[in-house]
Order: sequence, then C-alpha cells, then structure tokens
Amino acid sequence: MIHSQSSKKSLSLGDFELSWLQGGKFHLDGGTMFGPVPKILWQKRYATDRNNLIPMCNDPLLVRTGEQNIIIDTGLGNKLSRKLKEIYQITDPWDLPDQLESRGIGREDIDLVILTHCDFDHAGGIVMLNQDGTLERTFPNAHHIIQRKEWQDVRYPNLRSLSTYLPENFHFLEASGHLELIDGTRHIAPGITIFHTGGHTRGHQVVEITSRDETAIHLGDLCPTHAHLNPLWVMAYDNFPLEVIDRKEYYLRKYRNQKSWFTFYHDPFVKACRLSPDGEITESF
Repeated sequence: MIHSQSSKKSLSLGDFELSWLQGGKFHLDGGTMFGPVPKILWQKRYATDRNNLIPMCNDPLLVRTGEQNIIIDTGLGNKLSRKLKEIYQITDPWDLPDQLESRGIGREDIDLVILTHCDFDHAGGIVMLNQDGTLERTFPNAHHIIQRKEWQDVRYPNLRSLSTYLPENFHFLEASGHLELIDGTRHIAPGITIFHTGGHTRGHQVVEITSRDETAIHLGDLCPTHAHLNPLWVMAYDNFPLEVIDRKEYYLRKYRNQKSWFTFYHDPFVKACRLSPDGEITESF
C-alpha cells in the first residue's frame, strides 16, 4: 500500500508540462469507491479509517503545450453548500485561481477546458463565486469540451444523476458561446486527442496527451486511483460497470504496451505511473 503523497507536482512529457492543481479534498465511503471488491482486498492497497472512509483529491490536470494552456476537469469549485461539505468531509478547499497565479497564469489565459464528465466533483470549478458573491465563469476565454451525450444528460438528468449534475455548475456556459459539444473521437489541439468511452457515465471521455513520442493517458473516472488499475475493480458510482471493465481493459493494455504514463485525478498518493506488461507499477510519482 502507498501511504504518502508524492511531493512532485509536475511531469515533463516531451515539450509539454503536466501539473496537478488543488481542486479540493474530501472523503468517500470505501465501499462505494470499490463497489463489488471485498474490503479485505482493497484495504491492502488503499488506506481507510475506522469509519470506512478513504481520502480523495480532485486535482485538475494543467497541460502547458507551449502554444496553449489546457485544463482537464475543474475540481469541486467554491459553491458547495454547508450540507454537502459536511457530507463529503471536505478538508483542503478548491484553489484553482491562486494555483494558476502561482504558476504565472491567469484564469483568462486558459484556452481549453476538457470535462471527462459532468459530476459535481469534476465540473464544480466551471463556474465560481467571486469576491462580491456573484457567479462567473472561472475561465472566461476557454472553450469547454464535453461529449454531446454527456451534455444531453446534464440538460435532462435522470433520477440518479439529479444529485450530481448540479445546475449551478453550468450557469452561463451554453449562452457564452464557449461550449463545444463533440461526438466520439476528436483531435482538439496538437498532441491532444479525446476518446468517448461511456462506462462511468453515458458521455464519459478520456484524454490522450502526446509530445515528441511521449504519451500520457488520462482515464478520468474509468480509473480514479492507482488502486483501480485492475480492470475488474469498478465503483458503485459507475453507471455501466461492464462498459468500464471493457474500456479499462482496452486502454490499460494499449498504453502500458506503449510505456505511457497513466495520470490520476482522485488519487492523493500517486499522481501518475507507468506499468509493466503484466500491469504492475514500475514507475510513479
């Protein structure tokens, strides 16, 4: 079991730089995060407390290509109600504007925002409360890339998704002219390719990042932490678990054979890793 978070925050990938931003930390029930996997197995790979809660982060990935600044997912945001903060036992707050400023980047300098999907812990930072208590888009000049199927479910949520596709996260986005809906695979910038996967949600997508023959794959909630690298280890949160298993098996095999990096959004212990042909972690930070 890996117990301590790496101090490294950036990964060089060819000419690109990948950095993890502080998008808020919370705690979730270990049973829901590992679904059908018995606790006697998953607790060997992931720390839990006496209440069965496990620590989770929500760290957006900033990709600086030299030409564009791209953010993958946006963290919890700063709009959560006191009730939700208590339910999810939020510790470290969302801090994207200050995190960007510390890297010499303003909110207006973000060119693209890619949403793997629209659950509140991934889309909460699209819209922020400013200092006077009003709402504004966090990244005013960025195009926001979402699968069309995902946006349809945001607009017309079912009973299950009503509690996670929070309307306040999408204020102003459609009317802004900065929402770009795509279908399936799309090359959206040099070195950046999106693949629709489904599985976790109907419109879930993953992101391939490539520069000078070096590649990273960001699997979103198909593989939220290093402990979910086994294709059969799915979450109770997955809407279509058999699709998750199928897609995860495909992408893990493809990218480990290429010696690519796998990057994680929810993992407070491992930000990225490489795998051996049999799926064991060979390098991580």
